[in-house]
Amino acid sequence: MNATNIRRLIFLVILLAVALPLIFNIDLTGRVTDETRQMFDNIEMLQSHSILMVSFDFEASSIAEVRPLAEAILEHACRKELRVVGVSLFAEGTALGEQMLAQVAKKHQLQYGVDYVYLGFRPQYVAAILAMGESIVDEYPADYFGNATAVMPIFRDLKNYNQVDLVVSIADGSMPTYWTEYAVARYDVNLEVALTASMATAFYPYLSSGQIKGLTAGLKGAAEYESLLDCKGGGRRGMFAQSVSQSVVILVIIAGNVVEYFNRRRKWK
Repeated sequence: MNATNIRRLIFLVILLAVALPLIFNIDLTGRVTDETRQMFDNIEMLQSHSILMVSFDFEASSIAEVRPLAEAILEHACRKELRVVGVSLFAEGTALGEQMLAQVAKKHQLQYGVDYVYLGFRPQYVAAILAMGESIVDEYPADYFGNATAVMPIFRDLKNYNQVDLVVSIADGSMPTYWTEYAVARYDVNLEVALTASMATAFYPYLSSGQIKGLTAGLKGAAEYESLLDCKGGGRRGMFAQSVSQSVVILVIIAGNVVEYFNRRRKWK
């Protein structure tokens, strides 16, 4: 077998390793970490009709990792009958956030403007975070679709962060830092974060200090959250596909080194 055919075979094996767990809906869930359980419990303890603000602070390039996290958190919020206010401080996350929120809201037959609302994007995120601490309606006089927010039932008893029970920033970068510095420090907001795996370690100090109330990260965090919800989603399927594909890559590397070793031995002889 020549080198071209070997490469094709390797690509095919990796393709099957990724695709089969997704096609057959195989899930993999390990032990739930304390951080994920804490985040879950904080939402679980909220009373029905409490206000949950979800900020979609990510770019399109990270959608495969953050979507399962966002969908799990929104599913939990809808099961708890929380009122959800969606915002976005990254332009790329705006439409994606609306799609996720609308999809989960439709599943639970929620009424727009009463049970949930999507306010959309605001530039100058520091100014937006601070402005919502004074008045959300003044900062967002119209929602993502152009509807006047002042007349929506959800805003009858919602003025600013004082009426928001919890803020969740779903992020792929440093945006939770700004939520911490300007919303938590100034307005004493209860903040939780859902992050890509590569960003998680940067925010553990905030969690340890109590500035962040809960943290979950990556496909593993999504899988753990889904297991707590007792539902199957992209996190549990993705974790198995990721684990199998990484195992295959390791085996291919080992096999390649073994073949190379015996080829060199033949040459030495």
